[in-house]
Amino acid sequence: MENAKKKAKVWLCIALVLMLVSMVAASIVQTSGGKVTVKDLRWETTAGIQMSGLLFVPDGVSAENKAPAVIVSHGMFNNREMQDLNFVELSRRGFVVLSMDMYSHGHSESVANIGGILTGMYEAVKMVSTLSYVDTSRIGITGHSLGGMSSNVAIAIDNAMPTRLIAAVLLNCADATYVDEASGAYTDIYGNRDAGIVAAQYDEFFMRQTDANGDTTSPRDFLKNSNAQSFLYFGTDPAGKDLREQGNVYTKTIDSQEAMRVIYNPNIIHPWSHFSQRSTVATIEFFDQALGAPNPIAATNQVWQWKAAFNLLGLIGFAMFVVNFANLMSFTPFFSSLRRKEPVVAAEFAKGGKLWFWGSLVLAAAFGALTYLPILNNVGSFTMAKTPWAQSSPWGIGCWAAITGIFAILLMLASYYLHMKKNGISAESRGIRMNWGAWGKTLLLAAIVVAVSYTCVFFADYFFKVDFRIWVLAVKAFDAGNLYTAVFPYLPLFLIYYVASSVATNAFNFNTLGAKNGKGKWINTAVLAAFSAIPPILLLVIQYATFRSTGYMAFENGHMQIVWLFPVVVYLPVSVILSRKIYRVTGNPYLPGIINGVLVTLIACTNTLTWL
Repeated sequence: MENAKKKAKVWLCIALVLMLVSMVAASIVQTSGGKVTVKDLRWETTAGIQMSGLLFVPDGVSAENKAPAVIVSHGMFNNREMQDLNFVELSRRGFVVLSMDMYSHGHSESVANIGGILTGMYEAVKMVSTLSYVDTSRIGITGHSLGGMSSNVAIAIDNAMPTRLIAAVLLNCADATYVDEASGAYTDIYGNRDAGIVAAQYDEFFMRQTDANGDTTSPRDFLKNSNAQSFLYFGTDPAGKDLREQGNVYTKTIDSQEAMRVIYNPNIIHPWSHFSQRSTVATIEFFDQALGAPNPIAATNQVWQWKAAFNLLGLIGFAMFVVNFANLMSFTPFFSSLRRKEPVVAAEFAKGGKLWFWGSLVLAAAFGALTYLPILNNVGSFTMAKTPWAQSSPWGIGCWAAITGIFAILLMLASYYLHMKKNGISAESRGIRMNWGAWGKTLLLAAIVVAVSYTCVFFADYFFKVDFRIWVLAVKAFDAGNLYTAVFPYLPLFLIYYVASSVATNAFNFNTLGAKNGKGKWINTAVLAAFSAIPPILLLVIQYATFRSTGYMAFENGHMQIVWLFPVVVYLPVSVILSRKIYRVTGNPYLPGIINGVLVTLIACTNTLTWL
């Protein structure tokens, strides 16, 4: 066991180095090597609601040398850090950039309805217009998904103002306002502003139209639709006119000012636009032409991918820290009673053991895949209509997790009474039974591990204004309100699954599968990790293979719930690997399950929308 202790110390140091390198390097990228100042803002809006944002101010910008500004917004269930590709690339080109947290997201205050959320963009515009170093004649806005919808609301509000503040708008994976709500006629609410759309060819939510036969069109045919063409023809009826093309900039003089319209049509899905080189090219080109980049750089010259890579490095370091800190703590005098005196070794298959092993894995994977959409469509509606709690995505995913966890517990009970006991395998030998004192110490150690691990995250946020993430999977700093929200009902739901998963992984399924002559010890872990990921992978493959081949999704009813599975694909197998690494040292199957459950709950509840 001394060797295990030494390894934990070494890997803990490596984890700390990885996280520190991640913080420093990601900060260097997002500040353009120190040429951009990043400010973490909280301000009171005119509606009396607090908003949050990261403000990027390039060097040399002042009241005497004003710069154009762009407000960038994430979409539903996201946060301001999700716009890193845009704030990195626009700020290094000389734009002042505000990456906002929409109301009810991130560090911004929550509101009670979608209408309140949609007005947040204009509040951000008003705040930016008060900055002495911003050229108020060159303020642009862009938002992804719900952020694009809020951009349309901001335009409508701006139209009613005596002095307009918004000069350009780029809707990213969101529809424009094509027709007048009252008359049904084509309209152009954007006027003499420059306006564009990033229209993903495989957008799960937007870019559709009802055709003459009453059928819904495919988003990959968006450019052919009259809505898209009317936008490119400045709100006029496109019937009988030439088909305008994606990527081409079309201009028209409106109120003595030349305005442009453009649609970019990248071959991506809706959430990928948060992580797309092509979408970023469109954003750079649009605002360079609309507002004029003070520091022009070719749109294909992008560095945000380096920030993403360093953010991922920090995420890896964070996971390594969790495992090795937990293992090292089990060697302290107070917690040593939780650890077995000898390393845990894989169990040999008893008679009939392989049938129980493979049978339980197949049943669990099938149950998870078959129940996901029925459960989510009944309890996890993203409209909140079927959700009694403040956060819809953790509620829906949590309910599914709890039900699949209960199914796993039933499988383990069947395995124990029908197989293990008959073959003389005791619960004590597998670490399944613990006394109350051990339970108390297990809960305390799990809480310490999570708290200390998240200290690294808050350190990164406070000193470097970065976090640990890859695409839609983010470990970020949060406010106290998120912690309170996470405790109930989400934490118990996720704990049921992750504790059950850890017990199944380690107390029931840790065997010599594939191991021979001291080699192949990793095969058992790899198989368990792979099977845990089968339900989300299967649903995602069915959804997007169908979408790619036909232009329509396999699961049109539940498209948001399928999108929620992208981070789950990572959570499930990684939690199996982490739990195995902690169990091999401690022999305690509950400790890693509790740690994983708390971590996933915090990650889920701090990266989503929260209603009042």
